[in-house]
Amino acid sequence: MFKNILILLCFLVMLTSIHSQAHNPQNDIPGYLYPDPALSDTLSAIVSRAGLDRVFDVGEHGTDKISLAVIDLRGNHPRLGGVNMDHFIYPASVYKMYVAAEVLNQVSQGIYSLYEPVVVKPHNAVDRRMSLRNDPRPVPKAGDTLDVNYLLDLMITTSSNTAANEMIDLATREKINEMMHRHNWHGSEVTRKFLGRAVEDPGYEEVEGTVTCALHATDFLYRIHAGKMINPWVSQQMMTLLGRQLDKSKLATGFPAGTMFYHKTGWWSFWAHDVGIVDDGNTRFVIAAFLPVRQDEARLRFQQIAGEIFGLMSD
Repeated sequence: MFKNILILLCFLVMLTSIHSQAHNPQNDIPGYLYPDPALSDTLSAIVSRAGLDRVFDVGEHGTDKISLAVIDLRGNHPRLGGVNMDHFIYPASVYKMYVAAEVLNQVSQGIYSLYEPVVVKPHNAVDRRMSLRNDPRPVPKAGDTLDVNYLLDLMITTSSNTAANEMIDLATREKINEMMHRHNWHGSEVTRKFLGRAVEDPGYEEVEGTVTCALHATDFLYRIHAGKMINPWVSQQMMTLLGRQLDKSKLATGFPAGTMFYHKTGWWSFWAHDVGIVDDGNTRFVIAAFLPVRQDEARLRFQQIAGEIFGLMSD
């Protein structure tokens, strides 16, 4: 009898352990990244000083909280820290970088070239002006014939929604998400184009909106830095695109002059985001900052956390 009870207790302990592991976000961290609790504690203090350590009201969407992750690239092992880094949040235009990676993957496979002509479809032509007013290029319009290389650049550097819609169609959501799943970024699937549900493609009118988390974004960027985002060619092409980013209004404002920041920004309604690879020749790190804060209010907070995190990574 005692033996049977002991076996039952061992079985229950084992089940509890399995259940705990299945719900432990640490299990989602790839083996090549090294979680650093001390780094996470320091980042939590930085977030607190910036007034970001709370639950934010996002109107009809309910409430939300930040998702922040940093990978320290110094030393032999990349150290990972964060605050709510596995929290899924609406990423706005940040998820265009996932789209770009799969487009470049297909180019690297020879499915089409960077100079493949694409005719902009009427329902995809949603831009009314360039997202960044300092971009002198013409707004892409329905019927324009533009090549893949140009559309990729518009999608990343000036965050054109028209270009993103065309690139999503070209790569297809199915193939983009196969790529996401191969890298274990489950939950960050690209579900929507950048247009209203009334004109979404058949079968996508009622799908859930796209979300992602800082953990997935930093892992994606780390793989680019390491030359392992699909293959070295795709990684280098992504570095080139992200390095030409025109929006310098967020994290970039807190970095010292001369710092190279390969990044993708995004904002919409209650959210403002910036994710990228920082490199000034000595200080190197990956950062993903998703803030459920309106863009105008977020600017000073971005500047504050960027300055403190850069200083931390420079110590």
